[in-house]
Amino acid sequence: MQSHELLREVLKSSSAKQVAADLGLSLSMIYKWAEPDEGTGSGATNPLDRIELLLKSTNDQRLVHWICDRAGGFFIRNPKISNARPDYLIPATNEIVQEFADLLAVIATAAADSHISTTESKHIRARWEELKSVTETFVACCEHGNFSRITEAAAQVTT
Repeated sequence: MQSHELLREVLKSSSAKQVAADLGLSLSMIYKWAEPDEGTGSGATNPLDRIELLLKSTNDQRLVHWICDRAGGFFIRNPKISNARPDYLIPATNEIVQEFADLLAVIATAAADSHISTTESKHIRARWEELKSVTETFVACCEHGNFSRITEAAAQVTT
């Protein structure tokens, strides 16, 4: 979906007039954002396109993390799945368990004195982000049907 298409959808459930007032912009500018950009249509470069350009220009993921934080969430990069080996899933399950164990160890160490410092909190967050990333990779492999060796092993056991 293109950014202007998303904005058009958002404006169907939001008041364009209120958005214009909240942002201190003209109503026509808000509507121009929901049209194809100036290169291909009559629209104006919208904030979503500008954020994308800023990200490409700086290649700094902190921008995405900041936006996700402001929205009350966290950013997890999609794993790159390209002809991944079917035997990856078993080591991946072990990796998830290990990452979870590492997270629990960090939490236990931090909580041992019944106080968690800012530094300890950041360390817990980093381990949690790593666990989420490893788990997302595992789930994506599953979604791509990347488990044929597990299926073959199960078939051999039953025969």
